[in-house]
Amino acid sequence: MADSSKQELVQLIKRFGAYLTIKISKLLPISLQKMDSRSVGAIAGLAVAIVFTWRLLRSPSQPQRRLPKRQSGTPSSSGANTNSNANLVVSGVSSSLEDLRAQTVVDEFFQSVKPTLGQIVRQKLSEGRKVTCRLLGVILEESSPEEIQKQATVRSPVLEVLLEITKFCDLYLMETVLDDESERKVLLALEDAGIFTSGGLVKDKVLFCSTEIGRSSFVRQLEPDWHIDSNPEIIFQLSRFIKYQLHISPNRPERTAPNVFSTPSLEQFFGCV
Repeated sequence: MADSSKQELVQLIKRFGAYLTIKISKLLPISLQKMDSRSVGAIAGLAVAIVFTWRLLRSPSQPQRRLPKRQSGTPSSSGANTNSNANLVVSGVSSSLEDLRAQTVVDEFFQSVKPTLGQIVRQKLSEGRKVTCRLLGVILEESSPEEIQKQATVRSPVLEVLLEITKFCDLYLMETVLDDESERKVLLALEDAGIFTSGGLVKDKVLFCSTEIGRSSFVRQLEPDWHIDSNPEIIFQLSRFIKYQLHISPNRPERTAPNVFSTPSLEQFFGCV
């Protein structure tokens, strides 16, 4: 009985560890191969602790009744085959039940664990280290150069995401403007929103140009891992040169290339809505 119980526990820990690995790989953006020995040890310790806690809290199983000994002599061959088949069925059912138990324990544990916005940002950006992003229609409420001649307003829902991006990525903001006054209004709006103080962005990384072609040239020169834009023509032109692109469009257009993703807003792409 002791050996059987020990083997059952070992098998449960193995199944639990395998299922926990799958769960963590989906939850965290960093792969297990990149983890150091301390991280792996911590995860393994957590898995063992949860399993032992779960087994201690389990209600003890009812003792099995001893079957009366058969009075007959040597069992027939048909009876032996029947017992063998029954043992195989019981073994298969037991294995399935152990898998289900391990999966249930992990599911219950992860129900209360939610990834942080920083983890989501890193995962969505595929560990990209450099990001370029236009301002109009993405960061700003305004959608045309003519509008920011009058005023520039930072969209509050996107602010938290933007600050998280600056923590992990080298971020460059850019826009096409018609005059110097528009540049001043944009910089003032970003400063009032706290982007230059709370985040890792500096004013030198906010770039302005007079044409859409100039903005496209900025992106190609910077060679980012991701470019975020609301102009479909720019997205199409850069799809051959940039690893990933995010097209901000309320219409959810069809994907023009495998490396182009679309979303109604930046905050929705990161699940903040």
